[in-house]
Amino acid sequence: QVQLVESGGGSVQAGGSLRLSCAASRSTSSNGCMAWFRQAPGKEREGVAGIGSDGRTDYAASVKGRFTISKDNAKNTLYLQMNSLKPEDTAVYYCAASRWYNCDSRWARSGNYNYWGQGTQVTVSS
Repeated sequence: QVQLVESGGGSVQAGGSLRLSCAASRSTSSNGCMAWFRQAPGKEREGVAGIGSDGRTDYAASVKGRFTISKDNAKNTLYLQMNSLKPEDTAVYYCAASRWYNCDSRWARSGNYNYWGQGTQVTVSS
């Protein structure tokens, strides 16, 4: 069992930046794919960014060039650096981890992940 705890959410104006953190109870190097998802009110949960055990990353088209996913295995922490934020980025952000699945073209499918954090709210005002 892996517990994931997100932090770093908050309110920011459009164009601003936030960095989300996700602390894992077990070494992130022992996980497969890890990812950030988000869910806005009335919308389905969507994959934002994924990172494989080999460090390779992939992003949703809507955030590519603005968001950066990374992990620090020594600290058992996953990060999401979000720059040039837009009002449409407003959502609850969740981190997710898979025990066995490693990232491929299907990284954005929520069913691939075994463990989820409780979410952190990000609000971007115009």
